[in-house]
Formats: sequence, C-alpha cells, structure tokens
Amino acid sequence: MTDATMPPSPTLITLGCRLNTYESEVMRSHASEAGLNDAVIINTCAVTSEAVRSARQAIRRAAKDHPGAPILVTGCAAQVDPAMFAAMPEVTRVIGNHEKMQAETWKPATLLGGHEKVRVNDIMSVRETAAHLIDGMEGRARAYVQVQNGCDHRCTFCIIPYGRGNSRSVPAGEVVAQVRRLVETGHHEVVLTGVDLTSWGADLPGAPQLGNLVQRILKLVPDLAQLRISSIDAIEIDDALVEALSDVRLAPYMHLSLQHGDDLILKRMKRRHSRNQAIALTQRLRDARPDMAFGADLIAGFPTETEAHFDNSLRLVEECGISFLHAFPYSPRPGTPAARMPQVAKAEIKARAARLRAAGDKALVAHLARHVGSTTDALVERGATARLPDFTPLQIEGDLPPAGRVARTHITGHNNTHLVGTLA
Repeated sequence: MTDATMPPSPTLITLGCRLNTYESEVMRSHASEAGLNDAVIINTCAVTSEAVRSARQAIRRAAKDHPGAPILVTGCAAQVDPAMFAAMPEVTRVIGNHEKMQAETWKPATLLGGHEKVRVNDIMSVRETAAHLIDGMEGRARAYVQVQNGCDHRCTFCIIPYGRGNSRSVPAGEVVAQVRRLVETGHHEVVLTGVDLTSWGADLPGAPQLGNLVQRILKLVPDLAQLRISSIDAIEIDDALVEALSDVRLAPYMHLSLQHGDDLILKRMKRRHSRNQAIALTQRLRDARPDMAFGADLIAGFPTETEAHFDNSLRLVEECGISFLHAFPYSPRPGTPAARMPQVAKAEIKARAARLRAAGDKALVAHLARHVGSTTDALVERGATARLPDFTPLQIEGDLPPAGRVARTHITGHNNTHLVGTLA
C-alpha cells in the first residue's frame, strides 16, 4: 500500500519507552476507528525533568504544525501532573494512562463532549491489565507485546509508579494469542515489554515467573523466529529465564536496569541488588549464552554521590561487559525521596554523565570490533539499517531487502556507532 492510498489516521507523537510505542499503536487503532483522524495524540514520558520539558515542546510544536487540530495529551507525564498540561492553551484534552487504552475513551462524544479538560483517574485504583490486539508496527520488522504494567517498587529517584500504578500482569494465554497473531501477520520478531517485566505473574494464580512465560511462548508459537525481552530488573531474573536462553530463538541481548555501581548509592536508591550481584548475573547469563550482549541504565550524579561512588559505576561498564549504555544525568523529580536528599552540583552531574557516556562509547566500539569479519543474519528495519540478534545496529551497503526480512550479511567494518556490511 503506497502513502497515497494509506487510510487516514491520527498523528501520534510518542516519547519515552517501548511500552509507550506499543500503547501508541493501540491508541492509533482506537482513535482511527472512532474517526479522530485529524487529531494529534502526544504520548508523554515522565522519567526525567528533561522528558517533561520535551513533552511541552512537542505540544507547542504540534499546535503550530497542525493548526486547528485537537491536541490530546496522555502518557506518564500527563498522569503525574495533569493540571500542568491542562493549563497549556494548546491542549484540548488530558487523558490518563488507564483511560488511553480504552476504546470508549476515543469516541468523539466521550472525548470531546462537555467542557471537562482533564480525563485522568487514580492510577493506583487500577488492578488489571488486558491484552490489546494490534497488527504490529515498524514495517513488520518487529512488534511489541505488553505483558505487564505498573511497578510495586519505590526506587527513591523514580516517579514512574505514580504514572503507571501498581504492578499487574496480562495472563499468559492472552500473551501467547497476541504473539501468535503477530507471527501470522508476518512479523519476524516480537518484543515483550512492560514497566517492571520481571514482576510479571506475581499477581496471577500460582504466581508464575517471566521465565515460565518465555518458555511457554517459545513452545506454543513454534513459527516465531525471534523473541526479545526489553528492559528488566537484574535481581529478579529467574532460573527458567536463564534456561530459556538455550533456545536460539530467544535473542541474546538483555537490557539491565542497574542504575549504579556502588553499593551505598544502590541502597540510597532503594535498589534491591548489589554491585557483586550485577557482575555475577552477567557472567551467569554469558555462561548460558556465550553470544549474549548487554545494555544497561546508569545514573550519574545521584544525591550524595562522591567521586569514589561514581568511579564504581564507571568500572561497572567494563566489569559487566555493557556494550549499549544509557547514561542519565540525575534529575530530581518532585515528590520523590531522592529530591529531598543532598544534591550534587549540576555542573558535576553533567561532567560525570559525560564521562559515563564516554565509557559507554568505548565499550560499544570494542563490541563492534568483535563482529568485524563475521557473517551473520540481521533483521532489516526501515531505512538503510538492520539489527543483529544481539541488537547491534548495522548499515548494509547496496540494495536492501524490504523491512522485516532477514538478510545474510558479511560484516566489513564499523563507524564507531554501527556495523557496516554487505549482503553475503
């Protein structure tokens, strides 16, 4: 189907995590069915103050680019502080994180009727998360399936539980049905996503664990070529998940929510793992799957962080073998305990974040260099890019197969951020 024949649909602006990406596709479907094709839906993130600022900028930009269109704001930032967004003259409606996933919300009579600008309920009152069937995204290269929402933990720096509510799981049977549907519609790869993925199942009968779900998917959907897991909490990886790595269809990549490399700071963050546990986990996973690659989140400049504390985070990049580092400068979120702790100077936070990113860049270059000279399969994405099973990005020279196809590729080099290769 060409762009000229594509059916009209609302404009979606998605900020933040992969779960937001998935939820945006659900909203696109609901809004399209309701006939809201001239609307602009902005799905916000609240993880940092910068994310909130970006959301406000996106709203102002959308109003200029789409004059007269309804501007509908939702997502975590809208859930946490609906009044702030409602006060913006560009905004037509503010919609809560629970409400945004309901088809009824997007009916024009419900959404645009009356004068109530804020449609946000208490997220902590939500007890269940349902599966939402979608036909996928990203040109059929990969699709996301939400298996869990919310978080029962209260890390001292994090505002997200107040935007997502308490942890709740999608039953395994519904997850398997969604994965099967995506495979039947041509998707090569499916990504399991959630706010706190490794808490999946704790609220279900029998309290199954994430590894049980992964093994069930791999068994019951034999035509699924590749299953990928998004960001997970390192301390909660269960034995069944480690065992599942023996199936080559489970992608050899995990993004770990580590946050810091010093035990005292981890305690002040209210994290539940130690530095040594993080290092031991990465070694255990590599023992189970030698081609495993890791990404991780690390925060620089958390309150009370000294140079010695920070040095432990720097060394953790190498000691855990982190190839894809997301380094965040600490950003105080009002209402969190960390915002009331003694703060590190902003200039020092910025400098430490830059040093963390430099360590991450060095680790990525070493990771890329290890692939040069190999021949491997890569999943073609939109544009001139593809990704290896371990999530390494690749630029293929010459004519590319369509998005969603697997290309056998010879790796000839890298450009410090991507591999470079030719079709084998």
